[in-house]
Amino acid sequence: MPNPDPPLSPSLFNSLIASRARAGRAADAFSLLARMLAAGVAPTAFTFAPILSSPSVCPRRAAQLHPLILKRGLLHSDPYSATALLGFFARHGRFGEALDLFGEMPARSVVTWNCLVSSFAQHGRVEDAVLWFRELVRSGDGLSEGSLVAVLPALVSPDPVHGINAQEHGKSVHAKSIKHNLNTTVFVSTSLVDFYNKCVGRRDALKVLEEVPHKSTACWNALLSIKSDSDFPTLFMILRDMLRSGISPNEFTFSSLLKGSSLLDVHQIHSLVTKLGYDGNDYVSSAIISSYVSLGFVSDVLAYGVTLDPDSCNVSMNVLAGAYNRAHMYQETKELLLHQQTSDNISWSILITACARNGDYAEAFGLFRQMRILGHHFDNYVAVSLLSICTKVNSLVLGRLVHGVIIKTSYGCSDTRTNNMLLDMYAKCGRIEDCLKAFEEMEDRNVISWTAVISGLALNGFSRKALAWFKAMEEAAVKPDKVAILAVLSACRHGGLVQEGMEIFKRMEAEYSTEAGMEHYICVVDMLCKCGHLKQADSVIRGMPFRPSTIIWRTFLQGCNTY
Repeated sequence: MPNPDPPLSPSLFNSLIASRARAGRAADAFSLLARMLAAGVAPTAFTFAPILSSPSVCPRRAAQLHPLILKRGLLHSDPYSATALLGFFARHGRFGEALDLFGEMPARSVVTWNCLVSSFAQHGRVEDAVLWFRELVRSGDGLSEGSLVAVLPALVSPDPVHGINAQEHGKSVHAKSIKHNLNTTVFVSTSLVDFYNKCVGRRDALKVLEEVPHKSTACWNALLSIKSDSDFPTLFMILRDMLRSGISPNEFTFSSLLKGSSLLDVHQIHSLVTKLGYDGNDYVSSAIISSYVSLGFVSDVLAYGVTLDPDSCNVSMNVLAGAYNRAHMYQETKELLLHQQTSDNISWSILITACARNGDYAEAFGLFRQMRILGHHFDNYVAVSLLSICTKVNSLVLGRLVHGVIIKTSYGCSDTRTNNMLLDMYAKCGRIEDCLKAFEEMEDRNVISWTAVISGLALNGFSRKALAWFKAMEEAAVKPDKVAILAVLSACRHGGLVQEGMEIFKRMEAEYSTEAGMEHYICVVDMLCKCGHLKQADSVIRGMPFRPSTIIWRTFLQGCNTY
């Protein structure tokens, strides 16, 4: 008789949800949560935290967990879930909700406090970070390594904080770290060194380093960073002392050595890397390749790339492929990555981008299909490359296919660059309704988003609507740039809106602090000539701050022939 299926337990679901969330597959984690609830399995303290903590989670979807946590009574009974929810709100800058939740929590751990302090610091709200660190000290909930590491980066600022100089407050934090025996731990000592180096002085930073009895690799790396503008022999002496103390370097050590190095120095470091046996380290190899690329020595990059094992140096291969891409060597990029036995998301992204830039559009979509079959994560770089192809070949069918995949991914509702490409694709495929709908659904819009809509409306013959959207952009306090102004001027040109176009053109420097370029003058002259305002067009040409181009004169002469 066959064994019955094992019962679906909360621990099984929690394990599956956590593994998906950690792997960046937040959408799959949400699907598992839905299955868990549908099966009548009650969520526990460990169900929601992995999803809320996942960097790949869509903020809009994650916020929907709040009422579910409330309904299950976990907010007041489980500090773990409450802290995870608070951390989610704070990380995404929703501090009003985070502080309301903090006030409702019956029990708080030092981790809860650290979430607030670090999030305020990461969002540049220095005063709030310092204020809540002070509250933590007063609360008696204790200090941890994370508390000090959270507040110290916020103090790397010359501005006074609540009337107390950042230097003085940083020294106070240092004193507290000594009191709690945390000053010599790896992360705290490194943060203290960074604070003193940036806010007080190198001498004080070096003094903090001297107080650390057993320097870790991170401490030595901090020393190299402090001395980064020294000559190569000085940095080499620090590395020698590090090795003599029995501490092994890591990829960050060599990155510090390589910063700002000349070609000769890079060659010496490269030899040292080989001698010390780090030439097989993927990240060190990547740093060497990046240094050669930044110095413009592509031949050295290619020579070094030949010595690498493509199956054991994924990151290096990706950096090398990226160098090929930047050098417009798209065929070489494809050959390098197609022969890799193990590829990651970045490899696929670079490969698809190379195909898109090389005009191999069918191959790019074939690789995209293969990437999906193999279970690789679809990211915004791939989305942008594929949408650019859809725009170039004017394929609405493929564009909607890519849009559908974007919607299913965790980042799709929040990545501005991808959404801007969607706007452009729909507009250039003649689907202005879809373009406007996609704009309305965007969480974050920038000047490029508004420009895409204005340009799309102009392209599809809606000149007055384009002008209305330009005014709406101004009302939304989004400052137009050169491209946005050119888009609305083009709309005025196509719609014969001379008065409106000239008004915007005259406001460019005075109100928008943007100098008109040749393309703006060409557009304005064409607009005036098409409507028979030849004298005004001639006046605009004569008032140009630079020499008129052949195109401008040709445009003007065509207008003269017409009228």
